[in-house]
Amino acid sequence: MIWIESFAVVFGLLCVWLTVRQNIWCWPTGLVQVVLYIVIFYQVKLYSDLILHVVYLGMQIYGWYHWLHGGRNRGELAVTRLSSRALAGWTLAAVAGSAGWGYLMASGTNAALPYGDAFTTVASLIAQWLMARKRLESWWFWIAVDVVAIGIYVRKDLFLTSGLYAVFLCLATMGYFAWRKDLLTAALPTATHDDRTDTGKVRPSAQGASIAD
Repeated sequence: MIWIESFAVVFGLLCVWLTVRQNIWCWPTGLVQVVLYIVIFYQVKLYSDLILHVVYLGMQIYGWYHWLHGGRNRGELAVTRLSSRALAGWTLAAVAGSAGWGYLMASGTNAALPYGDAFTTVASLIAQWLMARKRLESWWFWIAVDVVAIGIYVRKDLFLTSGLYAVFLCLATMGYFAWRKDLLTAALPTATHDDRTDTGKVRPSAQGASIAD
């Protein structure tokens, strides 16, 4: 099991690093990580985590396809932003989902830190979905998940795991700024012949606009 877990950690770090760089190989490496953790959680009988990773399995396949064919004319997907309303909706969903799932865990199980654990689960699903859609704000949810997860694992004396999530936190922060830079660059007008009006002014690019999810 230690070798399987070690490979899962390596592929997890590689997946996040490739995601920061918007490299399509983030999805197959993430797929390997998810499959390995399904095996691990089955062996140690953590069935809730197993079910969560089965959901991740479908999201990995969807994200892989959508990054390749979800853009204009079924081309590669570009980074975009959520509208304010969509962001508020996803934030409300994270709070409500965490409260509901945390209550069920607190009242029906002997789970430790049920609300914190529920938040990392619900927010991770939201972050993964937004990542598959290549929304910049997905990194905000990952950053929140990493911060809470670090606190949970320190509280449970899982210092190595908390260290891993500290690395994830650094990578998520890097990812946000890297994607934001790409978004701003794509939004800059280009002075090509086709983009100029009769007065010589450059039309603003349509890329990088806020869109609802």
